[in-house]
Amino acid sequence: MRKPIFINKLSLSFQNKICFEDFSTQIQPGDHTALIGNNGTGKSSLLKIIKGDLAASGGCIKNNKDIVFGYVPQLIYEYENLSGGEKFNKALSVVFANCPDVLLLDEPTNHLDLKNRKALMKMLSFYKGTLIVVSHDVELLRNSINILWHIDNGTINIFNGKYDDYRQTISQKRQSTEKELGLLAKEKKETHKALMKEQQRVKKSKQRGEKFVEQKRWLPAVGDLKESSAKKTAGKKQKAISDRRASLNEHLSKLRIPEIMKPSFSLTAKDIGSKTIVSVSGGQVGYQDKIILRNINISVSGNEHLAITGDNGSGKTTLLKAILNDSQIIKTGIWDLPRIKDIGYLNQNYSSLDSLKTVLETLTDLAPEKTHAQIRDFLNDFLFRKNEDVNKRISVLSGGEQSRLSLAKIALQTPRLLLIDEITNNIDLETKEHVAQVLKEYPGAMIIISHDIAFLEDIGITHYYSVR
Repeated sequence: MRKPIFINKLSLSFQNKICFEDFSTQIQPGDHTALIGNNGTGKSSLLKIIKGDLAASGGCIKNNKDIVFGYVPQLIYEYENLSGGEKFNKALSVVFANCPDVLLLDEPTNHLDLKNRKALMKMLSFYKGTLIVVSHDVELLRNSINILWHIDNGTINIFNGKYDDYRQTISQKRQSTEKELGLLAKEKKETHKALMKEQQRVKKSKQRGEKFVEQKRWLPAVGDLKESSAKKTAGKKQKAISDRRASLNEHLSKLRIPEIMKPSFSLTAKDIGSKTIVSVSGGQVGYQDKIILRNINISVSGNEHLAITGDNGSGKTTLLKAILNDSQIIKTGIWDLPRIKDIGYLNQNYSSLDSLKTVLETLTDLAPEKTHAQIRDFLNDFLFRKNEDVNKRISVLSGGEQSRLSLAKIALQTPRLLLIDEITNNIDLETKEHVAQVLKEYPGAMIIISHDIAFLEDIGITHYYSVR
């Protein structure tokens, strides 16, 4: 690609929803750009607009007609007999065969195992062409991207630089804004206190004046004029403070850093202890007609957090099913496991949620002994705060909301062992941070399958078990 792509006042909206408006920029040859933002903000649609597969609601894109685009979507429907990772690799090979000037990738690491992730990261970091990628993968954002487009609140904000620099800049701006809001609150309080003091002074002066008038039969004192002047001055100052505060709050809402979740768990690390909770010796698992894994030797203590890694199709999920005593799994060897009721399970499909129930009903049914107020307080910790939030049915929740509710269930009735299977697939960066905040504080034993090394490091995983 020899010439830039010009984007002029681009807008995208659907019925009752504005994704973004009036976006203008240039894509220079060789730029590596990532589109980030919450799910549903229009990132995938923007990728299609750039390629020319989708019409924008407004504005236009001007580019060299000779540009060759290579596009790999998030969902690949060809190659039915291949796994998700194999489909992606096949599609990417086909795209590269056409020698694209601009490579467009939508969530490329979602279904890749550790080996293929590393290969893709290496390829992208050395790729000399123009790259535009939709991704929530922090490792990819850190290593392969130099420009970020953050879609949020109907606008696209551009940041030139690395992802960690972007996070630091946003954090510093947020801290500065919050500090100024704190100073404004203090100033408002002091202004109010000064006005009260002035009103008391004027009142006393007025009383003295009235007494003097009564004695001397003179004209009324000027206290009323002083009080009126003080009120007017204070009123102007209060309005200036309120206007500035409104402006700062609007600015703060644009600096989207996920709220901190500090959940409480029904069990503590002291309750659980450090005794071994999972022990497998000389284990073997498989199905009626096929052995999947041999020589399984695992020991997990009551507060240990363990990650299981391995290539796609190597048997990681089968191993979790064996621990869950899945009736379809045949296992041999010595297995010392907790009771089923002491095991929690989370996967990317949130299969433990009943789509017909509301958020409030989900937790109320789980802990009928708790009062309505206690359940609301608990949901508040997981950012379900408004009446409309807690009365939503599971069927209409976003992926992030389903994730937070699943974590709330786990925290309300904390199992001694938590099994997690690829929970970070298809969730946005904000939700991923919320998940990390909860899991890093989880007091019990945890066995997690994930190919996202940055996420595993974030939740404090130090023990790994490799499956081949």
